[in-house]
Amino acid sequence: MTSRLTDQQIGFLLQPISGNRVRNLRGMSHLEAWDVRRQLIRIFGFEGFTVETLSLELVHERGDQRKKKNSNDTYTAWTIVYRAQVRLTIKTTDGQVIATFEDAAAGDAVNQPSVGDAHDLAMKTALSQALKRCAVNLGDQFGLSLYNDGSQNAVVMRSLAYMGEPVKESEDTPVQPEPTPQTPTAVPETPAESRPAVPAPQPTPAPQDGQDNGERQAALTEMQELAKSINFADGLPGQFQTTFGHSIEQGTAAEFREATALMRGTAAA
Repeated sequence: MTSRLTDQQIGFLLQPISGNRVRNLRGMSHLEAWDVRRQLIRIFGFEGFTVETLSLELVHERGDQRKKKNSNDTYTAWTIVYRAQVRLTIKTTDGQVIATFEDAAAGDAVNQPSVGDAHDLAMKTALSQALKRCAVNLGDQFGLSLYNDGSQNAVVMRSLAYMGEPVKESEDTPVQPEPTPQTPTAVPETPAESRPAVPAPQPTPAPQDGQDNGERQAALTEMQELAKSINFADGLPGQFQTTFGHSIEQGTAAEFREATALMRGTAAA
């Protein structure tokens, strides 16, 4: 039986993923949800796939009263969790269904000052994560190899459904455990008043040659404030060291901005 995938589609799906598409945050490699959609369009065409939301359920909603910084005024910090189930259908260019994949995921929004924004972010995160889990069934171009300890080397390589020669055992890379989150995603139950204070920022060293100290300090402050807002202040120093190969004290404004973008991208993924 002739495959309904073209030879070009099969060949591309069996290639290893480009390192330019892989993001790393908190020690975990992942793809951005928008990039998964881009790759679906590239391989199957605009009309070659559909994404259906099978269910979207509110799992948790909580508002905690917090004091504003440098003020006695209070605000409500919202934590919202949704669970989404999604179906991805792959088609030929003339509309024939090739395959369908279903999967589910939970997504949260932590300590958001706007309840509307919190619901929106949690829903988007759950739907995006569920789509990525569906797409990973299409192999390395959709991040399958990243489950093997973040490897970017192809783990599928060939398929007997499309070519006669199987993958040899000697060609298989060692299988590593799937990565697991290293930090909790839920807000601790401990009342805000009794939670340990976030460590104060370390003194800022002198700027490097050609680097504006005001720009660097602004980028550093923005990064640290975002880390606090997503409960990642304690994990930030270690992750920064892993990502950039040196401590925050040695970081540049560009690195602070990149770390901030990574944290925002993970929250919105």
